[in-house]
Amino acid sequence: KELARDVERLEKVTERFSRIGSKPALEKENIVELISRSVDYLKSRTSSKVEFIVDYKLGKEVIVSVNSALFEWVIENVLKNAIDSMEGNGQIIVFILETEKTVSIDISDTGKGIPKSSFNKIFTPGFTTKQRGWGLGLSLAKRIIEEYHNGRILVRHSEMGKGSCIRIEMNRDKT
Repeated sequence: KELARDVERLEKVTERFSRIGSKPALEKENIVELISRSVDYLKSRTSSKVEFIVDYKLGKEVIVSVNSALFEWVIENVLKNAIDSMEGNGQIIVFILETEKTVSIDISDTGKGIPKSSFNKIFTPGFTTKQRGWGLGLSLAKRIIEEYHNGRILVRHSEMGKGSCIRIEMNRDKT
C-alpha cells in the first residue's frame, strides 16, 4: 500500500516538473482537500516530534481556481521549509482565512525565524540558509503563486528563535 502511494507521488512530481515553465490550466478545486493531502503526506514522513495542527474545518469546501499539482507542490515546499527550520522538532499550524475577495493560507512554525532583512530575499533564486539545496524552492513557489495563480506569497511575520508565518493569498473566483 505504501509503495503504491509512493509511486503515485512520483507521478505527481513528474507532472509538476513537466508543468514548470508553461502556463498551467487552472481548475476550480477545494483547497482544503489539497492542503490536507499535503499535510497528511508530510506528517507520515516526518519526525513524530513535529506536531501538525490544522486550524480549518476538514471537509469544508473552499473553492479557488488552481493548478492542483503546482499548488500542492507550493504547500509542500513551505511545509518542508518549516520542518527544516524547526530541525524536526516543533509545531506547524496551517490556518485558512476567508474573506469575500480572498483566501489566505497561513503556515506558521516554531522554528528559527527569519531576519527582517531577509523577508524578501528568501524568495530570490539561489538564496538559502541550508547546507544542501540550490535555494530554488521559495523562488519557484513565488512564481507559481504570483505568475500562474495571480496571488501573493509573503512572510507575514517572523521572530528570531520563535518561528515564522508564511502567507499565501489567493483571489476568490468571481462566480
